[in-house]
Amino acid sequence: MKPIPVDFHIGPLLVHTYGIGLAITFWFAYRYFERRLRAHGYPSQWLTSVFIWIIVAAILGARAMHDIANLTYYIHRPGDILAIWEGGLSSFGGLIAAVPTGIILVRRRCPELATISALDLVAPVLMAAWALGRLLGPQLMIAGGGHPTNQWFGMYYADQVGKRLPVPIFQSVESWIWFLILLQIERRWAKEIPGIVITVGAGLWGLGRFFDEHLWLAPAGFHVGSFLVQLASVGLVLASAVITTRLVLRYRRQKLSGTDGHTGQAADGSTAQVADVTAGVVSAGDPSIELAGPEAGDQ
Repeated sequence: MKPIPVDFHIGPLLVHTYGIGLAITFWFAYRYFERRLRAHGYPSQWLTSVFIWIIVAAILGARAMHDIANLTYYIHRPGDILAIWEGGLSSFGGLIAAVPTGIILVRRRCPELATISALDLVAPVLMAAWALGRLLGPQLMIAGGGHPTNQWFGMYYADQVGKRLPVPIFQSVESWIWFLILLQIERRWAKEIPGIVITVGAGLWGLGRFFDEHLWLAPAGFHVGSFLVQLASVGLVLASAVITTRLVLRYRRQKLSGTDGHTGQAADGSTAQVADVTAGVVSAGDPSIELAGPEAGDQ
C-alpha cells in the first residue's frame, strides 16, 4: 500500500502537500470568519491585514514551541530550526502567539467589536479550521500518523515504518463534533452568557488534545514535548471549567435578581446596575464586557 504523497514537482519546483494544506486551511478560516462577522453586523474590511499578521504570529509561535520542545534535536541540527515544510508546528505555540496578536489588532482596527464578542465569534472558526487542518496538514506529513498498529484502519505514511494509527483523521472527526456543539451553544446561550462559546470551545479542544496525545501520539518513555502538550491540555480544561462555571453562576444570579445580563434591563423594563464580580468589571447596560481568560492551542 503506497503512502500519501508528501511532495511533488512542478517543473523544477518542489511543492510540499503539507504547505498546500496549511494554505487551504488559512483561506477557509479567513472566509468563514469574514462571513460570520458580516452575519453578526460587524464590518469586515479590516480583516485582511489583521489576518495576515495573525498567520505570521501563529506560524512563528507554533515553530518556536516545537523547536523548544525538541531542543536536543535542533541543537545538533540548527539548519533545520526553520524547516517548517517538513512539518513540526505546535498548535499550543501557534495559539499562544496568535490569540494575543489577534486581540490587540482587533481592538485597534475594529473597536466596535468587543473582545469577548470577537472571541465567541472566532471560536467555531478555530474549531472548524483545526478539523480541516488535521486532514490537510499532519495527514500529509512524512510521519503524520500516531502509534504503529496492525488494525485494518491503519495507514502507511511516507516514512514506511509500517502502518500507523491515522490520528489526524481521528482528530478531525472529533473536532467537527466539537464544532457542531459550539454552534448549538452559540445559538442557545451566546447572547445571554457572553464568553460561553470560547470558554467551552477551549475546554473541549483541550480535552480532545490531551487524550489524542496520551493515547495515540506520545512516544514510549518520557518525552518533554509530549509531556508539555498533555500538561497544557489539562491546564486548558481546568481553566475552561472554572471560567465556564463562573459565567453560568453569574448568569443565574442575574436571572434571579430579575436582570438581563446582556442588556442590563430589569424584568420590569427599568435599567439595572449589575456588579460584574466574576470578570472584575461593572456593567451598567453595556454589552461589551471583556473577560480575560487563558487561551491555547500539537505537536
